[in-house]
Order: sequence, then C-alpha cells, then structure tokens
Amino acid sequence: MAILFALIPAICWGSIGLISGRLGGTSYQQTLGMTAGAVLFGLFSLMYFHVQLTGFAMLVGIASGLCWAVGQFQQFQSMKFIGISRTVPISTGLQLAGTALAGVLLFHEWKTTSMVTMGTIAVIVLIAGAALTSLRDKRQSVSSEPVEAGRGATAIAISTVGYVLYTVIVNLSGLDSKLILFPQSLGMILGALIFIVLSPQNRRKVWHTATAKNIITGLVWGIGNFFMFMAIPKVGLAISYSLAQCGIVISTFGSIWLLGEKKTGREMVYTTIGSLLVIVGGVTLGLMK
Repeated sequence: MAILFALIPAICWGSIGLISGRLGGTSYQQTLGMTAGAVLFGLFSLMYFHVQLTGFAMLVGIASGLCWAVGQFQQFQSMKFIGISRTVPISTGLQLAGTALAGVLLFHEWKTTSMVTMGTIAVIVLIAGAALTSLRDKRQSVSSEPVEAGRGATAIAISTVGYVLYTVIVNLSGLDSKLILFPQSLGMILGALIFIVLSPQNRRKVWHTATAKNIITGLVWGIGNFFMFMAIPKVGLAISYSLAQCGIVISTFGSIWLLGEKKTGREMVYTTIGSLLVIVGGVTLGLMK
C-alpha cells in the first residue's frame, strides 16, 4: 500500500500534460484553470494538515508559487511549440539537473567524493537523456510532427529557471512544505493572473470553458502532491521522489499514443532511450538524498 501511495504522484503528474492537452485551451487558459484547481487543493490542505500560517510562510509560499507559475506557463507554451513528448523529458531532465546543482552550490548536499562522482554522472545522464528526446529524424522529417524548436527551447529554459527557483526558495526558508501549500497556491494563481494582465489579447479569451475544464488539471496535480506527502513518512523521501520521476513515461508515450503526436521509428528509439536515461538519472539523484 505504501508503494502504491508513492506511485500515485507519478500517475497524476505524468497525466497533467495529457489531461490539459485533451481538455484544450491556450497556455493562458490552461495555467489559470490549473492554478484555480491548485487553490482548491491548497484550501483542502489547510484544513487537513491543521497548519498555523505565519507572515513568513505566506511570503515564502507566494514567492515560490509565482516561480511555479512561470515554470508551468512556459512548459505549456513549450508543449504547443514542440509537443508534449519532447517537452516533458527535456523539462524533467533539466529541472532535476538544475535542482541538483542548486543543492550542491547552495546547500552543499554532496558531502563526499563518491557523492560528487555519482551526482556528476547522474546529471550528465540526465542531460544526455534530455538531448536524445529532442533529436529529430532528418531523413524522414516530413512524416514527423512539425516543431518550433527555437521558441520551444526558449520556453523550456525559462520554465526550468522557474521550477528550480520554486523548490530552492522553499529549501532556503527551512519551512515544512505542508505549511506553505496554501500560500503557494495563492502565488500560483497570482502568477497566472499576471501573465493574463501582461497579454492584452488574451484577457478576454481566458474567460472560457477551457479555463474551467482545466481546473481538473489542478486538482489532479493537487492529488499527486497530497499522496507525495502521505508516501514520504511510509517509504522515505528518496524512494518517493524517485518513483515520481516515472511519470514521464505516462506523459511522453501517452501523448504519442493517446493525443496522436507523430514520431518516426528512429524518433521513437531516441525518445525511449532518452526517457529511460532521464528516469535513471532522476532515480540516482533521488537515492542520494
């Protein structure tokens, strides 16, 4: 039962791209809808965990949530530009590498020579896996899905910075993650609203049924988050964190088989090997914690 709890976050988080892709909508609609769902989860967590909010917790949570909004919005943008099956493995690999490097530079998490060696190899494996999933079959490019590689790369780069800051801010604060779940959700929806305000052409379009539908995406994300907290006391942070990385299998191959993203045979090989490398690298980093 404990392992099942630890697998639920992988299923939920791995399904986010598929659910939002099926529900449709622009990146603005998807982000606002998802953050609205996250606020509902935040309210639930506030009552379930019986936390006592402080001004510092509110500040940290909102700042972290704003960074998450940047990461998620840009990830949705990247999905539009290069597809879910490319975005998720690349984004996951870069996030893991980024948070690992932040852990080394800011928190000195790799304390021994063997940890530095293993961690460095894991980061290299992550980057190699992310690079492999982005490769295209030039010999048969007509049959593969058209992509906007430049815009996709920019979106992923910004997304990675947002996601890394989202976790780093919490770690720097030293606060219990349960304490900031609700403030984080406020920062998330605030970030989504800021994106809308800064984009005049999307202000009216965002109030659409697609936005309401994407509340489901936020609730699924929240369920994954909840079961992660339930799993950590039972199986430990390292195993919980590592199993969560397996969600990229669902998002990557689900987008190909369920959403119809096109891949040539060679691109499927690249994607499969790359995704496995990202999982191996992520699990290795997780077991080092």
